[in-house]
Amino acid sequence: MSILTSIFTNISYYSKSKFKDKNKMELKMKQKLMVTPSKPTWKGNQSLSVWDQIGCTTHTSVIYFYAPNTTPFETVTQTLIDSLSHTLLHFYPLAGRLRNLDNSGFQLECNEDGAVFVVAELNADLSHFEKDHFTPTPESNRFLIPYINESLPIHERPLLLVQLTKLSCGGLSLGITMSHVVVDGVSAASFTKEWARIARGLPLQNAPLFDKKAFGVGDCCVANPQRFDHSNDFCNKMPFLLKQSNAAAPTTTEERKKMETTLFTLKLTKEQVQKLKNKANNNDQDRRSRPYTCYEALTAHIWRCSVKARKNLKEQVTACLVSVDLRQRLQPPLPLSYFGNGAFQPMASCEAGELLCKPLSYGVSKVRSVIEMVTNDYIMSATEFLKSEKDLTKFQNSYESTSSNGGGGRHWGNPNIIVTSWLNLSFEGIDFGWGNEIHFGLAYEEIDGGFLILRDNNNDADHSVFVNGGLLLQHFEAFKNYFYNDI
Repeated sequence: MSILTSIFTNISYYSKSKFKDKNKMELKMKQKLMVTPSKPTWKGNQSLSVWDQIGCTTHTSVIYFYAPNTTPFETVTQTLIDSLSHTLLHFYPLAGRLRNLDNSGFQLECNEDGAVFVVAELNADLSHFEKDHFTPTPESNRFLIPYINESLPIHERPLLLVQLTKLSCGGLSLGITMSHVVVDGVSAASFTKEWARIARGLPLQNAPLFDKKAFGVGDCCVANPQRFDHSNDFCNKMPFLLKQSNAAAPTTTEERKKMETTLFTLKLTKEQVQKLKNKANNNDQDRRSRPYTCYEALTAHIWRCSVKARKNLKEQVTACLVSVDLRQRLQPPLPLSYFGNGAFQPMASCEAGELLCKPLSYGVSKVRSVIEMVTNDYIMSATEFLKSEKDLTKFQNSYESTSSNGGGGRHWGNPNIIVTSWLNLSFEGIDFGWGNEIHFGLAYEEIDGGFLILRDNNNDADHSVFVNGGLLLQHFEAFKNYFYNDI
């Protein structure tokens, strides 16, 4: 069986009767092909930095929805295929494959094997998916996200997969799945933006930078001293949940259902966001060099609400991981066009009682302090720490891809959360020639305690934001109440 055939062995499974019974939805595969760079590119093994080889080491997915337009679907399809081929000429690592190394790390083989492109039609319209601000579901993953066969050897798995789906109303969805070993959010957004420009006939705006010497890759790199203690970094020592009096094991079907993770999207208006920022910045006893940001205030607010909703004991230690882009913190800074992983999740922590009995600004100050901790010296020290590790497995989240089973396996879990911001990334406003998307978001992932902050790109004038989150079902309603009532 060829690689291409094996990749799609299970995708026809989506249109079998068991998936038609529930909503009578049927996905028809129209075309599937491997897209390679439009011209020969450099071939060889590309070393990855240690930052590429920790955290999530499988695939992650995003999805775009487009309103009905007058461009024929055949033209849309060919435009995307041709422009993807030309874009891979510049982003040629995405046409390569990974190989395992002895230390549980990876090496990137640039070999022009190509990216998967799937064309499909679905007998459902946009209204079916736009409920609750397009909150992702297992169903949207099954039908709109390209399937990646996790049982394939890693050197046979494509690093980039795309699925274009025509909906019954004439609208479109574009599901994009990429290997997190090769890209982080900044790199993925940069690739998608350049692909859209090329599809519109525009030249490449920012060429990707593949040089990883800044993160200690290459024989000429001089080792930096490990100046800091990194024993609590990289999610290696997350707080455990203390036994709670109300945490009895579920016995009924209804109780077990409450232990399932639910995904949700909550919207905050510009006025609500500003009110939170004012609340965070209005403590006269708190001295700081600059006002707290939207991300810092929102993160602390989410942290407090999750602790309340989970009814953590006051002596319970709780952690909040935040996402920091390393590119601009290096000296000299890396351009945003640096292609690879440049994100770090430092951990703020304190006792639940301490977080709740003090004002919002206390939690915000905790978030600020770990963000400011990430300096050039800290990054270099952390890089040396990771390079000295003989086994990187303990720093990796190698869960099964969400596109294969409708749900992920990552579980930050009570009493901890992770809050990521895409407020400043260029994922939105992606126009391939038929207008901007009407919605952009992540695919479905079951992560208890995972939160993502996004702009509301449907209403730029409103400046509102969306918070995508995942919590146990039994905690969701309480969290939602605190989320709005505590502003």
